[in-house]
Amino acid sequence: MSGPSSTPRGEHTPAPGSTWQTELVRVEQLVDDETPDPRPNRKTRRALARAARRTK
Repeated sequence: MSGPSSTPRGEHTPAPGSTWQTELVRVEQLVDDETPDPRPNRKTRRALARAARRTK
């Protein structure tokens, strides 16, 4: 196995039309008032538990 090359590779230009064209779309989502709140994610639950332990 050979070591890393000291000469960098040149830039590679993609073929025309092969790049992704992204468009940001914002969708408004209506939630019923009677719907229960979703469970917080793991990071939030751990932060809440840590804060609760600290206040004891």
